[in-house]
Amino acid sequence: MTETTQTHTAHPGDPDDSFEAYRPRSPEFRAAVEALRGLRQDLIHDAFAYRPLPRKEPTGAVLGRLKGRRREYATWYRHAVVGAGGVLALLIASADNGGGSLGAVLGLLALVPVLMTLVRPIGAFWLSLASTTAVALLGSSYDDWPWLPGSFASHLMVLTVVAIRTRPRTAAWMWLLTAAYGFVAETAFGWGHYATNTAPMLVFSAIILLTITVWHIRRQAEEKVTAQETVTAHERSRRTLLEERTTIARELHDVVAHHMSVVAIQAEAAPYRVENPPPELEKAFATIRENAVAALTELRRVLGVVRAEDYEVPDAPQPTLAELDGLLANVREAGLDVEKGVTGAVRELPQGVELSAYRIVQEALSNTLRHAPGASARVEVGYVLGGLGLRIVNGAPPNPTLIKPSPGAGHGITGMRERVTMLNGEMTAEATREGGYEVTVFLPVPMAAEPATSPSAPVRAADEGGA
Repeated sequence: MTETTQTHTAHPGDPDDSFEAYRPRSPEFRAAVEALRGLRQDLIHDAFAYRPLPRKEPTGAVLGRLKGRRREYATWYRHAVVGAGGVLALLIASADNGGGSLGAVLGLLALVPVLMTLVRPIGAFWLSLASTTAVALLGSSYDDWPWLPGSFASHLMVLTVVAIRTRPRTAAWMWLLTAAYGFVAETAFGWGHYATNTAPMLVFSAIILLTITVWHIRRQAEEKVTAQETVTAHERSRRTLLEERTTIARELHDVVAHHMSVVAIQAEAAPYRVENPPPELEKAFATIRENAVAALTELRRVLGVVRAEDYEVPDAPQPTLAELDGLLANVREAGLDVEKGVTGAVRELPQGVELSAYRIVQEALSNTLRHAPGASARVEVGYVLGGLGLRIVNGAPPNPTLIKPSPGAGHGITGMRERVTMLNGEMTAEATREGGYEVTVFLPVPMAAEPATSPSAPVRAADEGGA
């Protein structure tokens, strides 16, 4: 006999779902809960927290030109503007009530909320509503309700400063609470007054807050664009650096693989060039060939991963300084007036050094064509005792308006530095006083070791001959 047990799976729509009573009944309810949570977070939680307005950084087209104490004082201009607005509200409130002690008190009630926005912005909003109520009860006006002229100006200034110092959602909450305050004041306490000014307050405050909100949104968008451009430029530079290193690795692979192949072939052919070579010599050459082939195989396995799938090994040998005249001829055809100077005794250098020197000159002349159209250039190659010196300098462009912005600016310099660093060399790239650009490179080349001769060798040879 088999017993079957059925499991009931509760769905949200089932009437016996025990969790149904704990779920929001509608999207509207959830929206209301989120709204109340946002109101509490923006205007109630830490409403009177101390948040002083910092000084303005002395940058920009105006502040950057000031010097000395003027520049220091100018960094407080935002505080001065808020203070001037508070004084204006004080004068309006005092004059509206005919001056005297009552006018002074009402003026202070209009001034304090404005000044409080400098240190406690959210608390200043609540204080402005309380101050509006106090001024309306103490003042005498039958034409303006619930905002007397001084309170009207003070509350608008408070809304403006707080909206600038906080986020757009806070501005929306302040406007809604201002509307609710005006509605309650008109309906419950508006009797005995000829006119109310809730509508003008809502219209003017809506225009101001909407303008500030648009400004906030635009500034945030600009900050995001700037941050994205910074990240993009960093990634582009990093990608260019990796591509240049990949190119260098490919060229090194080709150079080293060529020489290792030559070593293997020569080690295999060497025993056949000597008649009756001793077994020890044949074994030594066989070991050399095996090591060369093993190293070549390992080199291709490790460095072969840097090749793209469509990369093909060039049939022609990699360029050297011997092909430098052809490079200069090509750039002359492109419109660059370039001269060449060679100092020192020309000699053959390691292929890696010659290849890197050729690529550095090529990139420097390409930068001249791109960033200094119409300028002349000079390439100097110096063969010195400890290595190779390069100097590529160009003059100032005759017509700077022809220079077009290049998104890859500076990446060619990065590639040149990578080649120089690979060879333990030194490089400087900087603008000249005449408005041109100069690239100076030194690539060290170790001196070939001369065969050492021992004084006892001739004696030993003579002794062996005599024996």
